[in-house]
Formats: sequence, C-alpha cells, structure tokens
Amino acid sequence: MRVTHFARFTAAMGILMAGLVGPSVSFGKDIVDTAVAAGSFKTLAAALQAAGLVEPLKGEGPFTVFAPTDEAFAKLPEGTVEALLQPENKERLIAILKYHVVPAAVKAADVVKLTSADTLAGQRVNIGVADGKVNIDEATVVKTDIHCDNGVIHVIDRVILPSEANIPATAIEAGKFKTLVAALQAAQLVDALSGEGPFTVFAPTDDAFAKLPAGTVESLLKEENRDKLTAILTYHVVPGRIYSDAALQLGRAKTLQGGELKITAPAQGPMVNKAKLIATDIDASNGVIHVIDSVLLPPDPSQAAVEPRRMVEEAVAQGSKLYNQGHPSACARTYAQAMRKMLALKDHGMPAHAVHAMTTALHRAEASHCAESQAWILRGGLDTAYRSMSSDLSETASVR
Repeated sequence: MRVTHFARFTAAMGILMAGLVGPSVSFGKDIVDTAVAAGSFKTLAAALQAAGLVEPLKGEGPFTVFAPTDEAFAKLPEGTVEALLQPENKERLIAILKYHVVPAAVKAADVVKLTSADTLAGQRVNIGVADGKVNIDEATVVKTDIHCDNGVIHVIDRVILPSEANIPATAIEAGKFKTLVAALQAAQLVDALSGEGPFTVFAPTDDAFAKLPAGTVESLLKEENRDKLTAILTYHVVPGRIYSDAALQLGRAKTLQGGELKITAPAQGPMVNKAKLIATDIDASNGVIHVIDSVLLPPDPSQAAVEPRRMVEEAVAQGSKLYNQGHPSACARTYAQAMRKMLALKDHGMPAHAVHAMTTALHRAEASHCAESQAWILRGGLDTAYRSMSSDLSETASVR
C-alpha cells in the first residue's frame, strides 16, 4: 500500500540528481534483446517468457523498464521465483512484470523530476530521492539510460511489487476504517468492491464517522436502513482508478450512486464536497483509495428541487410586475431566461413533468410572434412546472 503525492521536484533537486545520470548507452536493439544481450537479466528474461510478455515488449512502444537484475530476483524469499514461473501463477507474474513498465520513454533526467509514474499494471510506482540515490518504491536505481530501439531501461537492485490487496482488504489492513468496513458488510458491498473494478473510493476514517450525530451509524447499520446505507456508501465510489491529480483536474466525478462529487483545491487544501482530503493515492489491486475526514452524504431528493421552485417564484414575481406595467416582451424574456437557467442546472431535482412543461412552453413561445401570447404561454409552463415540483415534494402550494 503506497501513498503518493504529485508535486514535481524543484529545479534544485533536478540539479542535485544530475550526478546520477550517466552517459547514454545504446545497443540498437529492442528492450528484450537488449536485456538478453546484457547477460545480467536472465531471470527477468525467463519471467517475460513465462508471462507471454516478450512480444509486447518487442513492440513499437515506447516503454521504460525498471529492470531488476538477477541479483535483485535472488533477494526474493526462497522459492518465490520458481513459484511465479509456474503456469498457475501467470496472472500474478504478469501483474508484477507490468508494474516494472511505464508506457513512455522516460530518461533519467526526467525520472528525477517525478514523484510517481503510471505503469502498465495500472498502479503507480513511487519515485523519490534519498541519500543522493533515486528510488523506485523500495528499489534503488543502479544504472540509467540504457537506450533501446523501443524505449529505455533503468536497472534497479530489487524487484518491486504492486499492491495485491483489493480495496476492502486494504481498508481492513489500514486499521482506521473499521466503521467503513462494518458499513460495507452491512450493505453487502464487500464482494462488489472486491471485484475487478477498478474503483476509486473516497474513504471516511473512523473519526469521520464519529462526527455524525449520535446514533446515526447504529441506525444506518440496521437491516431496514440498508438501502439508505447503500446509497451513502456508493456515493463515495467512482468508477475507474482516478489518482488525486487527475481528480483535481476533472473537478467533478460521477459516483456509483448516480450523484456527482465536487473536487476542489482551495487554499486550505483539497476538498471533496465539504470533506478534506487527508491522504491520497493509496493503491489497491483493483483501484485507489483517497482518505477523507468527513462522511459524504448524497443530496436529499426532497430538497433538490427547492432552488428551481425559488427561481420560479422570483421569475413570476418579476414577470407579473412587468406585464402589469405594460411590458409583455420584457415579461416573456424574464420567464424564458428563468426556464433556461433552471433547465441548465446540474442535479436540478425537478420531476420529468416539470422539465417537459417548461421545454414545451419554450418551443411554443418561440413559434409565437405575439409578445402577450408568449408571456401567457411561458407563464402557463412555469405554473405547471411549479405545481409538479410542489406535488413531488408533497406540498400543495402553487404560484398565483
């Protein structure tokens, strides 16, 4: 399990590491042939053969391979290599080998400017500097920039391993998501989040759940509240493996629950809705976890249409005044503008009948050449929409 951050190193760090970047070496061969010719990657070559990855890595690329030496493989527990080469462990071997491959040509001068890199396995490797050495996860780069026809090889002194625990197992292992795990079990979502995915989970800590009003968690864990609990939990899950830098660039993400999360980076730090991101990019075998300090609650459907109803009330008040003052064109414009704003709202919460009423009224008004007719058509659409919203909220009020 790894926690990564995505700021680049400073220029000074790049200068510091320049001493690690040796002269470029080129053998005029692809990555596989270069590794075989070097003579110090026999175990790696055998593993690529067993995993069926020889031909892909002889392809066009470009690739960057963090290549463990034979001595690096020898550091694994006794019997590990032999077990990985068995046919029944092929999928695991493929995942490990792909974790050593970045789908781009990244020279040493660029590697030292990064804090992470996406691999063919889907997970990211951490890149860091310690004691004047470049580290890839727990491995140290011992030789750089072996150029090949389809990429570049950097030699490392250890085999690096991707996370093999799925999201629920990773949460259990962390020890600070006991309430979340209990909730997933109560909602019968453990199997779903143990599946292939990938998923991105914004995971509230135990302290986050403790912020909820007294008795809330206990109530949600009851069988009769499973649907509500499921809605809350799936509101924390986004399809796909989305790391924090990509999430911040997106700004919004649609959840499995159907609602959207707003992801921002204000001065006080990254936020998901009103929750703070307190740790990011914890890799799991089937996704990534970001830790948040508050439980995210999906919008209450009964309150979602409150804003459109208020907009109708304001539009009718303004439009009626304009009409009574002898300005039907201005009245019609006021109604039409309000309708278009409401229809453009994200997650407006309006019932389908209200949307249909306003859309139809706009089309009919556009076809009319009489300002008074336009005003009455649009007013009728607003009244119908408002009654529909009120009925949907079990209210009886209507605009007069």
